[in-house]
Amino acid sequence: HCEVNGAGEAGEIRRRTPNVKWLDLSRSLLSKWEDVAAITEQLEQLRGLELCDNRLSLTSDPWAHQQAFRSLKVLALNSCSITWLEILECAPMWPQLEELSVENNNITELQRPEGVLQMLKILRLSCNPLKQETVCRLSSLPRLEQLNLSETGLSSFQLEDADQASCTAAFPSLKSLNLDHNSISEWRVINDLTKLPDLVKLSCRNNKLLSRDGNLNTVNQMIIAKLGQLLYLNNSEINPAERKGAELDYIKMFGEEWLKAGGPGQPSVEFTLQHPTYQRLIQKYGAADEGELKKPEPFALKNQLLKITFVFPEAEQKPIEKKLPASMVIQKVKGLLYRLLKVPVSDLRLTYTSPKMPGTEFDLDSDLKTLQFYSIENGDQVLVRWS
Repeated sequence: HCEVNGAGEAGEIRRRTPNVKWLDLSRSLLSKWEDVAAITEQLEQLRGLELCDNRLSLTSDPWAHQQAFRSLKVLALNSCSITWLEILECAPMWPQLEELSVENNNITELQRPEGVLQMLKILRLSCNPLKQETVCRLSSLPRLEQLNLSETGLSSFQLEDADQASCTAAFPSLKSLNLDHNSISEWRVINDLTKLPDLVKLSCRNNKLLSRDGNLNTVNQMIIAKLGQLLYLNNSEINPAERKGAELDYIKMFGEEWLKAGGPGQPSVEFTLQHPTYQRLIQKYGAADEGELKKPEPFALKNQLLKITFVFPEAEQKPIEKKLPASMVIQKVKGLLYRLLKVPVSDLRLTYTSPKMPGTEFDLDSDLKTLQFYSIENGDQVLVRWS
């Protein structure tokens, strides 16, 4: 906690610390924006300001405080119980703002930023229960390059407002989009992202997209094939060999449907809507031979099994390797560990790591979710701890 509650003696901050560029006033005793402005107006070089976990009353005249935040580029207002409308009301104070973080604020509805936040390049909205039909109201931000919508409850991602006839101008500068930990299950969401020509980085982990074979690797391949401009998927760089393999597999996977839909002539509108990049891939590689076409196969058990290594970082126990079905829920994984270790299920805490993201642990914190839900893949490690 920070015990700052105001600017103190007039001019003292300017005299003592004139060169401050980054200031963290999170969890302070500040109660209104006028008090924050009284501090920042004395810091002419201030670029970054953190005000997380504060409850600041709105100012009656935000334009009057523009000078106090004239150099501010980065602002964090996480966990401030502030609505998006209140953020827009305050936004005239931050004319040069390029990066805004407003995570975990219980924000639901988004309003269109009219004449404010026009310099914004990075916006983090994760952990807010957003009304998904309002997300497209951000699409007019002209310079927005990075948008984080993880853990916002989205099942869709619309590019345009219902009252807009065209979506060609939506998110004109967007390069990076994070949709992790949502409920996206429809492939048309990915298809729509083809309309964002500058999008080169997508994270879409822990959603509900499915492939025919139920294999998460196939889901990732399909995303790569559908989004030809993508350079990174789920924080992993897509190398040329991986892209070529994904695109060739995609051609084979849907080749039979393509033939039935009109194939070399003019595929049906329905097929084109479901596979908007298929014709481009055919032009790039040519159509697959009939013998190469992948017929839809039933959910085969071999496709579902994942090779997982259990490790025990806080106990003297050798790693245990197991092959488990991707559909296995965490509760049953804990039951298996109980039989192996004789440790009560209620005492077990599980996380996992992936070779794709070394050094990062992800919590397996919902007993009713499956291994597949958490995007666990072959070769991943599950770390087992207990109290």
